[in-house]
Amino acid sequence: MTTMVKVAKLAGVSISTVSHVLNGTRPVNEDTRQRVLKAIKETSYRQDALARAMRRSKTDSIGLIISDGGEPAFAEMVRGVEQAAARQGVTLLLANSAEDPERESRAVRTLLERRVDGLILARAAGSDPEELAVFTQQGTPLVLMDRLSDLPFDQVGIENHGPTSELVKHFASQGHRRLLLVAGDTRVSTLRERQEAFMQTVPEAGLSPEEQVVVTSAGAAAVESEIEAALDGGARPTAVIACSTVLAACALRAIQGRGLAMPDDIAFATFDGFAYSDLFEPRLTTVRQPAFDVGVTAAELLAKRLEHKETEPSTTRLMPVIEYRESSGPLPAS
Repeated sequence: MTTMVKVAKLAGVSISTVSHVLNGTRPVNEDTRQRVLKAIKETSYRQDALARAMRRSKTDSIGLIISDGGEPAFAEMVRGVEQAAARQGVTLLLANSAEDPERESRAVRTLLERRVDGLILARAAGSDPEELAVFTQQGTPLVLMDRLSDLPFDQVGIENHGPTSELVKHFASQGHRRLLLVAGDTRVSTLRERQEAFMQTVPEAGLSPEEQVVVTSAGAAAVESEIEAALDGGARPTAVIACSTVLAACALRAIQGRGLAMPDDIAFATFDGFAYSDLFEPRLTTVRQPAFDVGVTAAELLAKRLEHKETEPSTTRLMPVIEYRESSGPLPAS
């Protein structure tokens, strides 16, 4: 097995010089550096990553745990984190909790055992905030992504109140009086914020709170069943707002199953949306969140926290864009 001693001997330098070249711990004359690199190549020397990490108290790796790998928005966030991590020269270790708090807890423990320098976490619905106390105890930096809270960590997500409020007012201005909000599992802070914004804006838009329908079930089957019941009711909603891509799929399936046409029978808008919303017929109005930028910002916040561990935690909210299309048209004249 090739050792650093053999590399130093072949390059004609000290062991400490080889170490400085490998770890970047001190500037080395370029000619000397090139001799060391040539010796490393010729001897096929491979540095022991764990030993190096123990010496430096750093592994040049970060962890990322997302709550739903099937959501297109999370896929974009992962891409953003990965790109930013690559620019920073760190390795990304990824886990998916699948909205399971216990699975999230195991992933956290595993990544900490692998000595990641820091962690980015999109918390699962119903996860225990007490589980995050380990980060405070160990001093491992943590950034919360997408699903924000009042916990004392750096966080990045999107602005939910403004876009939700704008959609409600848009539908009201189009003549719709009875809306269906598919909020889903409101244990998820993002969905809860959208529901709260909806209920706050309804009276502001001149709509009756009692006439609105809000679906807050957890699980696709239960959500779709609730939507179907609302569409089969005597006073059917004339417009739907879905709060995520998965919830949009449930709503569209129920709408199609009832033989309703958009926007003539029922108008429609969704958060997050599908990769090619403009290819749907009719084209779907979508609140497009800057998911890639959320991922990039999360990685940047973590990098800053690794450099400055004593600063106060910060929360960043990015603004989504509403892409209005034919699906959210006006209430047809009776």
